[in-house]
Order: sequence, then structure tokens, then C-alpha cells
Amino acid sequence: METREQANDGGYYAVIFTSRRTEGDNGYGKMAEEMERLASAQPGFIGVDSVRDESGAGITISYWESLEAIANWKSNSAHRVAQERGRAEWYRGYEVKICKVEREYPLSEKAGAEDEHAGFDAERER
Repeated sequence: METREQANDGGYYAVIFTSRRTEGDNGYGKMAEEMERLASAQPGFIGVDSVRDESGAGITISYWESLEAIANWKSNSAHRVAQERGRAEWYRGYEVKICKVEREYPLSEKAGAEDEHAGFDAERER
């Protein structure tokens, strides 16, 4: 499994899942933990970030090496069961976006804004 830093050289994909939860847990927490465990074992999985606020609004971003890896995860039988339960009982609504990440850079205490954008500016000048 690549890290996001390793995958950053050639780009990678992000699946952005934004959602609004229904009231109560109803098994959601346990299933979410299981899905993260299963996803992390899938070929092409790089990582995941997830946040949810008190109102039930959440964003989960999973990172993948390829569109094929994303398609394989989407069709995983256990994931399909979770998707069905999500539509039936856990989500009031959701959206999925798939994006190619061309580059990423962190805010560093030591790097100034000009350092963070140096690669972008050089590429833009081509």
C-alpha cells in the first residue's frame, strides 16, 4: 500500500463522501469501523480521513491508487450491504465525488507560502 506522499508523485484519487445522518446509531458506528478495516485491506487503498459534526453532517475522504481500485471497493459484497443499510436507515442524504489529486502540500511551520507553491508555479509556467 502506497502512502499519500508516495502516490503524490503520479497523482491518486480521492472519493469524497458527504452525508447527513439520521437520528441514533442503529449499528452505524460498528459498520463504519468494519468498512474502514475492510477498505484498508483492499488493493489500491491509500488512506482515509473522516469528520462528522453534532448535526449529523459528515465528510469521509478515502484515497485510492486508481479508478479500478475504487470500482473494486464499490462492488465489494460487504460494502454493498453497508451501502444498502445506509440508504435504508443511516443517511438522510449523501453525495459522492471522485477526484484526481494531482498534488498535495502541507502547511509547514518552516515553509513560507512561496515554498508551498513553488512546484505549482513552476508547472504553471510551462
